[in-house]
Amino acid sequence: MIFRAREFKIVFPRPAIVMGIVNVTPDSFSDGGKFYHPNAAVACALKMVEEGAEILDIGGESTRPGARPVEEKEECRRVLPVIEQLVARLKRGRACPPAISIDTMKPGVARAALEAGASIVNDVAANRSDDEMWKVVSKFRAGYVAMHAPTGLHQKQDRTRNIVHEANGFFSDRLKKLKAAGVAREQIIFDPGIGFGKNLEQNLQLLAGLGRLAELRRPLLLGVSRKSFIGGKIGITVNERLPASLACAILGIESGAQIIRAHDVVETIQAVRMAEAVLGVTKK
Repeated sequence: MIFRAREFKIVFPRPAIVMGIVNVTPDSFSDGGKFYHPNAAVACALKMVEEGAEILDIGGESTRPGARPVEEKEECRRVLPVIEQLVARLKRGRACPPAISIDTMKPGVARAALEAGASIVNDVAANRSDDEMWKVVSKFRAGYVAMHAPTGLHQKQDRTRNIVHEANGFFSDRLKKLKAAGVAREQIIFDPGIGFGKNLEQNLQLLAGLGRLAELRRPLLLGVSRKSFIGGKIGITVNERLPASLACAILGIESGAQIIRAHDVVETIQAVRMAEAVLGVTKK
């Protein structure tokens, strides 16, 4: 299985990739304001690269429940200086620099970020009905992360719905729509959207059913780091959720996830590599 994002080509199977989260926002749920200044965001990203992150996910708008929408101009103001600095600094002296992903729902922001040197668009609004974002992705031959949240980012679904079956159907439909917009299959990653438009039980069902989604033969990105469903299940605060986040990441690797999106890069890589070592032994 191959994933292509502009000049990047990643061939699976291979060790799982850790995508480092860099929130250039004042209000993200886990680290809002900590990396709001471009220099702080760049320093955070460079540290993640040294720790082993192979993709950096740069976001300028919080998707937490209750967050205020950000205008396109303001979102660009936040993320573009960070992307430009990272592109310049990471290419210097690196044979294989990490890929830069722009976490945005806006086609205009995606276009500007790709022009600045990003290679992947991480779209939490992949349930969109228009194809403007997909045409931007097609034009730049960028990678595209399609996230499952068909009823809206934070609208909880009926508890009786089969969420794994629904996500499977959603991704199959996105493949057809993306192809029609000129986005090749090899450019696409699927994200089951843990925490987005799902209740606690459905989040757990998705984690348990990742193997079904892997049958679509596209890389799976799993984002569970510090998310509220963990607190909802075992009653802990954001800053106490690392062990549970790592447990979910390991289960994801066992079920076929190839990319783990995380705030804590060192810890996640250690957990993932150990899980891969054990799984490699058990499969022999």
